[in-house]
Amino acid sequence: MSQSAIATPQQRRMAETSRALRAEARRLTAARGLHGFTIEEVCSEAGVSRRTFFNYFASKEHAVVGVPVRTDDSDLVEAFLAGGPTGDLVDDLAELMVARWERMDTDRSEAHEIARAFEREPQLVTHVIDWTLQGQREDIELTERRTGVAPGDLRAAALVHVLEALMRPTITEYFFEESEADFRTLYRRRLAAARDALRP
Repeated sequence: MSQSAIATPQQRRMAETSRALRAEARRLTAARGLHGFTIEEVCSEAGVSRRTFFNYFASKEHAVVGVPVRTDDSDLVEAFLAGGPTGDLVDDLAELMVARWERMDTDRSEAHEIARAFEREPQLVTHVIDWTLQGQREDIELTERRTGVAPGDLRAAALVHVLEALMRPTITEYFFEESEADFRTLYRRRLAAARDALRP
């Protein structure tokens, strides 16, 4: 969700607090490594309490990567399972993935912060992989539920894997390549290209 889409003062404050915590965790990681600072230092620099930190992130690692402690996407999941918003399985699964990304509220200005932190602590990639695999398992289950296929049906897994694979180059393009387009547009371009390439 972009800053312009945030409607209430409370939502703006929460977005600003999340952004400050992420920025400080990344700055300190790049400077000292993950074990070279405490959560209290992150909180001090961001001007919040330790308790507030844990309302936003489960750990320093999650703050650096930008994975919030609570992600309420129940409305998105319900819409997907109900057969919407378009009625097309591929489009609706893509919408679910893109909408989740948008709710993380990560913008291009954070690219260099993230890159510097990952350069200092390459093992952070493991956290990203674990998080991605967990999301894949959940999306496969949702796809099985929506389509009514038996658990373990390879068609559900294949669809999720293909659409997830399109996320990675989209994220790279969004952060590190010269483009004015928003994340949704970049992803939809790749999805359209994939559909065209796979069309008989």
